[in-house]
Amino acid sequence: MKTSKQLRATFLLLLTAIIWGLAFVAQEVGAEYLGTFSFNGIRFMLGAASLIPVILLFEREKMSRGKWKKLLGSSLVAGTVLFSASALQQYGVQLGTPAGKAGFITGLYTVIVPILSLVLFRRKTHVLVWAGAVLAVAGLLLLNLDENFNLVIGAGECCLIAGSVMWAVHILVIDKYVESVSPLQFSMGQFIVCGAESLICALLWENITLSAIHAAAVPLFYGGIMSVGVAYTCQALGQKDSDPTVAAIVFSMESVFSVVGGVLILHAHMAWQAYAGCALIFAGIIIAQLTPNKKTEEIADITCRQNGNKKGSLKQPLEV
Repeated sequence: MKTSKQLRATFLLLLTAIIWGLAFVAQEVGAEYLGTFSFNGIRFMLGAASLIPVILLFEREKMSRGKWKKLLGSSLVAGTVLFSASALQQYGVQLGTPAGKAGFITGLYTVIVPILSLVLFRRKTHVLVWAGAVLAVAGLLLLNLDENFNLVIGAGECCLIAGSVMWAVHILVIDKYVESVSPLQFSMGQFIVCGAESLICALLWENITLSAIHAAAVPLFYGGIMSVGVAYTCQALGQKDSDPTVAAIVFSMESVFSVVGGVLILHAHMAWQAYAGCALIFAGIIIAQLTPNKKTEEIADITCRQNGNKKGSLKQPLEV
């Protein structure tokens, strides 16, 4: 029987997943007005600014010079990886991949993380992770079948798949640094790095106009303030009273809400086999989270605490 604290925590985690899932809709709408780097640069800077009051409220303690160096170094590395992941994700959406489809392809990072851990660090990977990976790949193939059952994987889908790999790398980078730095300050630091790198690229290769920013104001606000500031705060509060594996499973609902948002808000349509592919990917993500392997649970914990970074994420992500 769940306690009131656990029920409250589950509600906050579910609210976070909803916000992150709908962020894919904001990204799709924002891509109509702003280029990839412009949109990401502005929204990540907004996201960083939104964390200032949270940091002032929860993390007022002064840091030593050594801790500042650790924070700056870790923020630079994680922010650069975040820049790559978010740019690939946003460009994939900009190339025409629907929000729902983008959400499920991005969600593959949950399965990729333990596989990369095996390849790069020789960490043992539970058989359930491999089962989840098989289901996810099968789902990915179904997701990219058109109404005539022809396999169609375009540039947008390729960018999103590459972005999913980078989100997985981002999780592993966070796994390296998160224990030695303040989580909230680290998050804001990597947002600033990602936003600054995005804005530099935007100034070099894109045309930013005030009219375009004004037209994309709502998606920018949602992607920056809601997806990062509000969702991250809900996440932090929710995880205080929640098991990390349960939290990771709840967060995987993000991909489901990306489809719901695409259908309800953008009136998107996918063939029935695409919905079947979404179901298989979702099943694969859930199965991969059910492993009893201790390290997998630790990675799930890191994923939960920092996921808003992928989807627009933490995403995170993100995502974010």
